[in-house]
Parts: sequence; C-alpha cells; structure tokens
Amino acid sequence: MKELSIFIDESGDFGEYDYRLPYYIITMIFHNQKDDVQPAISKLNQELSYLNLSDLCIHTGPIIRKEEIYINMSVDERRRIFNKMVAFIRQIDIRYKCFYIEKKQISDVVEATGKLSKQISQFIREHYEEFLSFDKVKIYYDNGQVEVSKILSSVFDALLPNPIFRKVMPTEYKLFQAADLLCTLTLVKLKLERNIFSKSEMIFFGNVRDLKKNYLKPLSKKEWS
Repeated sequence: MKELSIFIDESGDFGEYDYRLPYYIITMIFHNQKDDVQPAISKLNQELSYLNLSDLCIHTGPIIRKEEIYINMSVDERRRIFNKMVAFIRQIDIRYKCFYIEKKQISDVVEATGKLSKQISQFIREHYEEFLSFDKVKIYYDNGQVEVSKILSSVFDALLPNPIFRKVMPTEYKLFQAADLLCTLTLVKLKLERNIFSKSEMIFFGNVRDLKKNYLKPLSKKEWS
C-alpha cells in the first residue's frame, strides 16, 4: 500500500500588515513512506546528543533570532544546530512546496485564505495523477492556526478521496521540524529579494553569498516544481 505523508508548517499570521512580518507562508513536505528516513533521523538525534541536546525540537526562527532555549548560545553554536538540520534535509528523500502571499497586497483574512487556498488547489490539480497514485494521503499539522486548518480541510477534502488528517506534536516528528526550517528559509529568501533583512538574520547568515551557497541553492533542489 502506497502512502504519502504531508507535513505542514506556517510562518506569519492573518493579522494586519506589519513590515517586520510582510508575508504569510505555508510550507508542505511530501514524504513517500516507502523511502525510509529513520536512519537519517537516528543519525541526527545522535549528533544532537553529542552537543548535549538530546530530544531537541529544532525551531529555526528562535535559532536565528537567539530566542527561547538558544538565548545563551553563541552564533557558532546555533549555526551548528541549524546546519545539522540542513544536512538532514539534504540527505533524505523528500520534496517540498511553499505557498505564500504578501500581506500588504491583501485586504482581509477572507482574501488571504482565498488566495492561499487557490494556490494549493492549483498545485494539487497540476500533480493530480501523482497524488491519486497513493492509496493513502495523510496530512500532518499541529493545528496552530484555525485559518490554516480550514484551508487544509477544505482543499484536500474537495480534491482528494478520503485524505486523513493527523494533529502532530512538533517534538514528535523531525519532518515537521524540517518543514519549519524550509518555511523560515523561504521567508529569508523573500526578504533577501526585497532587501529587508533583519539584524539577527544578517548576523546569523554572515553574508548573502554564503546564504545562497550553503542553504538556498542546495535546498532548492528538493523543491517540487
């Protein structure tokens, strides 16, 4: 039986436009269950344990901004954790897709959810036969935002036969944490294109050349185009 798992994370909120949070992004990681990712997960967990970070739930935004449990870590320590997650994503057989809107172009939450729903629907239709080739399609989301849950249920229920929805705890799935990283990097890329990098992002990534060479270009190869 063929099974497709889809891990979903988001960046931003549906509130009023804020120049510090100019985009709303939904990121999906697609994993064919026949491709075993457990060896790579075990390796990642082992490497984190060497850093005395066993059972760490990697949350990319706070790593970059030096927040939460990372507040007392140096930039080198935080970058080391970040790099291990990047290496994990590069190693495993997954694809991802990001859907986003620029909030200053949106009038209200109804328009925002409508545009995101349309993007996701179009993507599924473009790859419809491939989605239908799976006996099961499971959607994993942490139900963090009601609007996203509504988008997912309406789109997947309308287009796919019997999709299965699972509420996920981020601590339990490294693929969900990988979706978080890809979501954050997509935001970084969009901000880079518009020259609105934050101070913390500039400190963390060092320079644009290294950002593109070490992160954006390698991970773009995983995108489902």
